[in-house]
Amino acid sequence: MFTGKKSVWLFLLPGLLGLMLFYIVPFFGGIYYSLTDGSFRNAFVGMDNYIAVWQNPMFLLGLKNTMQLSLVCAPLVWVLSFAIASLLNRLRPQGAFFRNSVLLPYLMPSSAMLLIWLVIFDYGGVVNRLLAALGLNRVIWLEGAALRVPVVLLFVWKNLGFAVIIFLSALQAIPQPLYEYARLEGAGFWRQTFGITLPMIVPTAFLVIILEWINAFKIFKEVYFIGGAYPDETVYTLQNYMNNMYGKLNYQNVTTAAYSFAVIVFALFGALFLMQRRLIRKLM
Repeated sequence: MFTGKKSVWLFLLPGLLGLMLFYIVPFFGGIYYSLTDGSFRNAFVGMDNYIAVWQNPMFLLGLKNTMQLSLVCAPLVWVLSFAIASLLNRLRPQGAFFRNSVLLPYLMPSSAMLLIWLVIFDYGGVVNRLLAALGLNRVIWLEGAALRVPVVLLFVWKNLGFAVIIFLSALQAIPQPLYEYARLEGAGFWRQTFGITLPMIVPTAFLVIILEWINAFKIFKEVYFIGGAYPDETVYTLQNYMNNMYGKLNYQNVTTAAYSFAVIVFALFGALFLMQRRLIRKLM
């Protein structure tokens, strides 16, 4: 038994070395780098870089927009994925085609999705043609504040399928006799949802919201593809700021902004885990 455990470490060692070399060492190295002045002497300046970054209006703008977009995208994907997964769970086994098709956007390359989105939301695209057919004015979706709409929809379309599959696996693990007993007692759809379904999938629900929130924090890719390095102020994200600082070789600002954001993310996820534990205790 002990020999078997020792052999497991031999198999894990290559992966652990890669994790240490490419993630852990750069992480702690970056913390030190954010506390220096970036000169050839690399002098230690303490928290001066953090104070300067938090006084930078572009950093504050990017942080605000990133939080706003994440607070829209993550809950939206959560609600839609749970609703679609509930419908597919009722269609089994006839819903096999739909279960497979919801993953297609997640598997598509981002460049291909971008081309589709640019065609759909172009001034002469499908969306504006529908608006014109309804007697409404066309909208320049790819510029200004309106850019938030295609960005959010692109994120939802790409990430919805993966969340649906996670929810669906949790829903299929719920014992069906619970629903049969509830129906015999006269419980309707909504009573079953809030009395059986949601309490039974609390860990999965929190997993989905955390995964989608992490993905929403990385929404820079969609913004950059459509709006470029300097998009409208309403969609200028924190990653835009860090990418532009990196292009200017201002590595101190990049690392300082990254670790400042990391602290915020860890605090938010810590609060979510505490909420999950309290909710599970109440349900138990």
